[in-house]
Amino acid sequence: MSFVPPGTGWPGDPATPDTPVAHDPADVRRLASASGTLAELTAAQSVCRACPRLVEWREEVARVRRRAFADETYWGRPVPGWGAERPKVLLVGLAPAAHGGNRTGRIFTGDRSGDWLFASLHRCGLAAKETSTYAGDGQELIDARVVASVRCAPPANKPTPEEKAACFPWMAREVAMVAQSVRAVVALGGFAWQAMWPALRDAGYDLPRTRPRFGHGVEVEVRHGAAPVTLIGCYHPSQQNTFTGRVTAQMLDDVFLRARSLAV
Repeated sequence: MSFVPPGTGWPGDPATPDTPVAHDPADVRRLASASGTLAELTAAQSVCRACPRLVEWREEVARVRRRAFADETYWGRPVPGWGAERPKVLLVGLAPAAHGGNRTGRIFTGDRSGDWLFASLHRCGLAAKETSTYAGDGQELIDARVVASVRCAPPANKPTPEEKAACFPWMAREVAMVAQSVRAVVALGGFAWQAMWPALRDAGYDLPRTRPRFGHGVEVEVRHGAAPVTLIGCYHPSQQNTFTGRVTAQMLDDVFLRARSLAV
């Protein structure tokens, strides 16, 4: 088996053998809109098979595995949103890593980007522990939730426009379901910055006509109903960015401390 069958005991698996499966973009739209709770939504996200290229890739990675993880079982399924059900801070990423989220079943977990991200979130009071290594490790997000614009690990970390469009209803529905409590939205990287705007608009946010350019620490105040919400840009804590010094621990801390200060 090249993926973990739903309902077979993986820690935190939101799905069961009876969870409905999306087989094409129309199914994604239907199941996302029909989800009445986050539990239903994340369950459906986690068994989606709407994009053949992504399904083939994520399961091939799970079957072949990286040598360092050769003895491990890979999740090999879409990685659902994760964290608080009523978050004050919403973090938006692009997609799971092939040997990170695709292996562990939890976004930003089990790779170097996640090491930097969760260490900062912990220092800033948004995560219970400084590490996030595998599902069931005791990590919890505090008043925060992480979502991705694409739920499957893509080849070369580059989903196609069609794959982004097919996955969009999952993200849009999740953003809408948590919007009432959110006071800060942090985009982890330029791709996430671009992807979140349509989802925010779909969720009923009042947005500026012109989309501001992405940049680290860039802030834009918008509204959801009567509530002010601040959108914040943050450079992605990728290996390339952290190794070259484009992103430092202090830069991440500054963003997340700012987000936490808004979430009161």
